[in-house]
Amino acid sequence: MFDEGDYAVMAIVNRTPDSFFDSGATFAFEAAVAAADNAVAQGADIVDVGGVKAGDGPEVSVAEEIERVVPFIAAVHDRHPELILSVDTWRGEVAREAVAAGAELVNDTWAGWDPQVIEVAADTGAGLVVSHTGGLQPRTVAAKPVYGDVVAEVRAELLDRAEAAVAAGVRADGILIDPTHDFGKTTYHSLDLTRRLEELSGTGWPVLVALSRKDFVGETLDLPVDRRLNGTLAATAISAWNGARVFRAHDVAATREVLDMVAAIKGDKPPKAPRRSL
Repeated sequence: MFDEGDYAVMAIVNRTPDSFFDSGATFAFEAAVAAADNAVAQGADIVDVGGVKAGDGPEVSVAEEIERVVPFIAAVHDRHPELILSVDTWRGEVAREAVAAGAELVNDTWAGWDPQVIEVAADTGAGLVVSHTGGLQPRTVAAKPVYGDVVAEVRAELLDRAEAAVAAGVRADGILIDPTHDFGKTTYHSLDLTRRLEELSGTGWPVLVALSRKDFVGETLDLPVDRRLNGTLAATAISAWNGARVFRAHDVAATREVLDMVAAIKGDKPPKAPRRSL
């Protein structure tokens, strides 16, 4: 799926009126299309489209979620046919409609809560993000989660889920594993997962990390959402060094620059314009 030194930026476009980061800036259809165009111009490899806020909020029906994401995916697919489109959903019905409209990846953030999601990936050939949430129900927050060794337990569960997906017919080369920072975890757990991410990347499955402006960044630095970019980019660089391959991000250009710098320092890619003393 990736050559050595390749890092993919997954741009976030939320078709929700209550996103924790932008408070609905891309809820309007044309605003969302413009955001997707801008993400592509800034170097996004994937655009991830969500129709339901991950956290607490008003109930969104299956029909409403489909209405928010499916026509938009179809429109962006027409505008950017080479772009990989991802749908951020835990619902099989939504995933099936989104794949039919042009999505190639199902980002199941809620760890197989709806078993139909795996069936959709198996039936259609779509890729699948396998996540870890500590058994949480969708759109809930864990109360004082406890792990003996969070990295070991996340690793074991992700391996089990990935292998089960392949056994169910999902193509192995389309699976990504996501430790799912913050979900079912304290800030200490998310920091530990970042520090020891090589234990996940060493499994052979490509690792996706969704770090962008999350609470573990804010709590570590005691900063609100609008001041978490620097912390996010620091976690991004560490995660790339430790083997992550896909980075779900609100700030595409900044993330792309960080990842290109990491690749150059690791010796995987040459500098783009080396001139000094040459």
